[in-house]
Formats: sequence, C-alpha cells, structure tokens
Amino acid sequence: MDRPDATFTLAYVVFALCFVFTPNEFRSAGFTVQHIFSQWLGSEDIGFIQHHLRRSTLTALLHCCLPLGYYIGMCVAAPEQDLLQVHRAAQGWQLYLGFSLAVLLVSCVLVFCWSRRGWENHPICRALSAHALPRSSWRAVAASINTEFRRIDKFASGCPSARVIVTDSWVMKVSTYSLHIALQQDCHLTVTNCTQHSLSPELNAPVQILTIRVSSINPRVQPFTIRLKSSEYAELQEKLQAPIRNAANVVIHLSMSELFLETFKTYVKMNAVYECPSGQELEPCIGCMQVSAGVKLLRLCDGEGECQQCYCRPMWCLTCMGKWFASRQDQQQPETWLSSRVPCPTCRAKFCILDVCSVE
Repeated sequence: MDRPDATFTLAYVVFALCFVFTPNEFRSAGFTVQHIFSQWLGSEDIGFIQHHLRRSTLTALLHCCLPLGYYIGMCVAAPEQDLLQVHRAAQGWQLYLGFSLAVLLVSCVLVFCWSRRGWENHPICRALSAHALPRSSWRAVAASINTEFRRIDKFASGCPSARVIVTDSWVMKVSTYSLHIALQQDCHLTVTNCTQHSLSPELNAPVQILTIRVSSINPRVQPFTIRLKSSEYAELQEKLQAPIRNAANVVIHLSMSELFLETFKTYVKMNAVYECPSGQELEPCIGCMQVSAGVKLLRLCDGEGECQQCYCRPMWCLTCMGKWFASRQDQQQPETWLSSRVPCPTCRAKFCILDVCSVE
C-alpha cells in the first residue's frame, strides 16, 4: 500500500460507498447532500415536495459524478501515468474516461428530461399525478402533502435516505432518488417479514425490524415496502386509519415501555375504584386531550411507605398516567418499575401503583 495510486483508490472507494450509502458517522458529521446543499435545497418543513425534488435530482447528479471524480483524482495521485494527456494515457484509462463522461452526460440528459414542463416527468411528480383529481395536477397533491407534513402529529421514522412518514392522509417512503406515496384511504398495510438483530447501535439492546408492504387499490400506484422497529409499531398503528394485517403471523415484540403500560393497566384495574361526587363532570385528560380523565390518586398503600396524599381532581387518563409513571423510571433497571414511587404530574405528591384508582 506504499503506492499513492493504490492508497488513493482504496480511500476513494471507501469515500464513494460512504457517500452513496451514508453511515451514521458521515451523517453526524454533516457530510450529506441535505446538509452540504441545505441553502439550495430549501427547508423540508416549508416545502416538503419541492425539497425532495431538488434533493433527489442533485443526489443523482452527484452520484454520477463519482466515476469522473476518481479519474481526476488519479491525475494527481498517479502523475506518471500522464492521465491529463488523454491521447497519451493507456487504452484502459481512455475507456474509463469515456465511460465516466457517458455516465455524467446521461445523468444530465435525464435531469433535463425531468425538468421539462415544470418537472412533470420527475419520478416524484409522476407519483403525485397518480393521486391527482380530474382537471387537477400534481401541484395540488403536493400542496396537500406540504400542509400535512408541517403538522407536529405526523409519524416519522428511519434515516433521511430511507424514512417512513405517515400523515393524516398519506403514507410515504423517502428513498435516495424518489418518493413513494400512497393515499391512506386507498391502501392497506401488511406485515410480511421480520428480522431480529441481537444489538442495536442506537439502543445498545436487541431490536426487531418489521417489513411492511404498502399496497394501494389505485392501479397507478406501485406497491412498496417500509421497514421500522417493532417498538414503533404501536405509534404507526395509531396514525393509520385502517389496521395493519399480519399475513405472515409475525410475533411483534413490544417495547419495554409498552409492556409496562399493559401491566400498569392490569394492576390499576385490581385497585379500588374512585366514585366521582355527584354533579362533578370529568374534563378531558390534560395529557392527550383525546379522552376524559379516568384516574384519581388516593393513598391506599401501607403507611410505612413514602407515598403522600394527592388532592388533585381527576385530570389524567389511565394511558397518560401510565406513560408518565414509566417516563420517571430508571430505564436501565426495569425490574424496579412496579415497586417504585413517582411524583404526581400536577402537585408532585409521591404515589405508587397501588394508589392509582379508576374513576367511575
């Protein structure tokens, strides 16, 4: 490896692979198309579709520049091969240069074809056109998606080059060169496979990856697959209008917090029931604002504990109280969660799981 050309070749191959298949280290360092050209790409939050039109186009061009970049680099790394004088270079290098220029030329022609008629030929715009109403265009669909993407209640998972996004009306998968789109009311999702990984770099724990197929009744929409962690499965289900089918009978592992939440609800149902005074109306849960408050904290455990009397009126639903209880635990010691005590989310009086009563 003392030869400069061999060292450069190895380094350039590693660089090209990392640039195309961006690892977490490159992404953390900001060495991505989205970060380097962020000023030109514009904000994803403001114009989601326009951002990915520019991103996919620029990504295709940059990736097609990589073969030519290697030739230019070799001109510096191996000056003895006289690559700057193309007519004096070896025949193999002449063929490689012709191939590199052809790849770049084809990509430029392809981008030019995409840009015709206001980018109507771009793969993303063609995907949007499949959902356009009669006498409408892909821009109307793009405006709808842009509006829904700005909302904070969307589901988003995965790295930027393989991200899954679910809004109130759309299921989308962002890929390197395109964007897969399906209308929620027209599609159904099916779990087709799962893979078990013994260690996740992010969680430092085992993780299950689910493969879900998204199919649409619209014949113009091609089926596509999405991948996500099993711990995100419940959140995805909450955002979808229809249930996810499990055709392969895959056993989906719940996250530690979800397992605890189910156990928490079971224990609370065995506790005493709190009867509201006559005339008192239950207000919406201040945690989710979706359902009525459903629990009251009453000190029912033994007096030797650290629990305190809570005088708050019912303000939380059972699910939100369970999530609050789990969020206050030591995530590294799940075996202590059921026996621990946490402060009331409103008045900070300490309570245990025995003090949580359902409201009637």
